[in-house]
Amino acid sequence: MSRSPRIVIVGGVAGGASTAARARRLSEEASIVLFERGPYVSFANCGLPYYIGGVIDERNRLLVQTPESLNARFDIDVRVNTEVVSIDTQAQVVVARNLKTGKETREPYDALVLSPGAEAVRPGIPGAQKEKIFTLRNMGDMDAILATVSKDGVARALVVGAGFIGLELAEQLHHRGLAVSLVEKLPHVLGVADTEMTFPLHEELARQGVDLRLGRSVSTFEEEGEMLVAVLDNGDRILCDLAVMSVGVRPETRLARQADLALGSTGGILVDDQMRTSQHNIFAVG
Repeated sequence: MSRSPRIVIVGGVAGGASTAARARRLSEEASIVLFERGPYVSFANCGLPYYIGGVIDERNRLLVQTPESLNARFDIDVRVNTEVVSIDTQAQVVVARNLKTGKETREPYDALVLSPGAEAVRPGIPGAQKEKIFTLRNMGDMDAILATVSKDGVARALVVGAGFIGLELAEQLHHRGLAVSLVEKLPHVLGVADTEMTFPLHEELARQGVDLRLGRSVSTFEEEGEMLVAVLDNGDRILCDLAVMSVGVRPETRLARQADLALGSTGGILVDDQMRTSQHNIFAVG
């Protein structure tokens, strides 16, 4: 009797969870193990700004699936708070570390799917590591920002980067009643759009009282008493109680590089039209 195929998936948010569900629909016999280094799987990361702003008022509405629901519905072995730290492509084994206990286990695979996602870019701006400066990529980031803006006396926020997330976050912080400054190095917001399409956005931001600084970038972050100060490249100073960096993401490729998988010209994992990497039984999504 042939052995059931063993499928291991690294990363349990959109790409990984969707892959796990689809794999189960294609095979009732396969053993499917899903590793996620965070505490949550399959959460609606596009909704994070709207929970901060109070438009989404129930935190659980952000959770599309849970480890328990994936297991109950699809018989998927979900292991959260567990990071895959290495891949042995010859033995076809991953080494996973439980981040709470430190215990390491080895999990064999016939097919491996990498869905590690991306990490928020923190540019090398002097002072950018201060505790009042955040990024927004996951539930933990959301909780940290919300805890800060909920404190008494927090009244001013700075958002650096006016892409999709930056605009949504600026809107939602304004919705909470904070005075918001928005800094964008391009001459218009939403860099993926044509310039003419963004003029109504500029007008609406002005109507809402958002301090929009186009064609500007932050040179350094300083502290002035209890306030955070962003010094712009033209010397202007913006005082705020917190800042959120929303200047893009970079692909998470540590495991791929360690496994000698080929990378593409933009730095992501190179795949073919079937999402197969340069290793025949390793795939990548996300």
